[in-house]
Amino acid sequence: MMNKQLTLAIIGLCFGSQIVLGQDQNDTRQEIHPLPKTVAPDAKLQEEYAAKAFFEGPTWDPLGKRLYFTSFVDKESKILRLERRGKVMVWLDHTKGINGTYLSNEGRMLGAQAYGQHVMSYGFGKSGPSETIVVAQNSMWNQPNDVCQTPNGNIYFTDPDFKHRKTSAVYVRTTDGTVKKIITTIPVPNGVIAANDGKTLYVGDSHEKLWKSFPIKADGSVGEGKVFFNPDTKRQDSPDGMTIDSKGNLYLSGRGGVWVASPQGESLGLIPVPEFCSNVTFGGEEGKTLFLTCSNKVYSLKMDVKGAQFP
Repeated sequence: MMNKQLTLAIIGLCFGSQIVLGQDQNDTRQEIHPLPKTVAPDAKLQEEYAAKAFFEGPTWDPLGKRLYFTSFVDKESKILRLERRGKVMVWLDHTKGINGTYLSNEGRMLGAQAYGQHVMSYGFGKSGPSETIVVAQNSMWNQPNDVCQTPNGNIYFTDPDFKHRKTSAVYVRTTDGTVKKIITTIPVPNGVIAANDGKTLYVGDSHEKLWKSFPIKADGSVGEGKVFFNPDTKRQDSPDGMTIDSKGNLYLSGRGGVWVASPQGESLGLIPVPEFCSNVTFGGEEGKTLFLTCSNKVYSLKMDVKGAQFP
């Protein structure tokens, strides 16, 4: 989710396999973090698209071989499709705040609708959604923010209370259509993703500025959570969206760029990003391209590992 209070610039310089990360232009202290080994050798951030907007919610359609992402200008929200470098089309206008998106098990796009208080499912049509389904809805929700799905078909989504931090929750929509509130202990839940085996749920906390993990039970609810990842950095950019690779490593946007953490919560390094990075996903024909949505920019980065959704 966008954070208008972010004012610090990220200054990243590559030296071999290391990144030097400056705190801000008035702070001469520097932090050194390794570049994750999952990044392809000599890979560089490639600008795919730029405009005056806040970009979010990237999803790659493996059949159509196109990247989709959400765009916010004030409260006007759209879903854009990247046609080629520097060129997009408006795939869906007036989305009522579709923010985080996710490629479903059925090959559709799931979307968390902030202003309409829905979780949506869209078929990938050539000029727009081929079919639109309401997965879940409740006018009492705050603003659904991010969404994911486990291998058994359960859908998880976050509903943060950014203003008061009193009614935030994480929900599950089980395959029988039941929607249950399963986490209320995170002040501001933001990004969400599940482990490849569907046994662990990872949630970013934009208030405590860290990531937590929860064991997933057979009925879709979760057990007691614990701190999964809290990087050794002074950067306090809010945790936002996340993705996962085929080896189970987590890619966590926030706290200075995109952190890569092992399934055990160990830091594998930092991908520095010049702007605030809101979200990430894997894509490309081989599933070995990381796409990063940011303030005013969308980037790609070649990887040495596939995304989890690519066989």
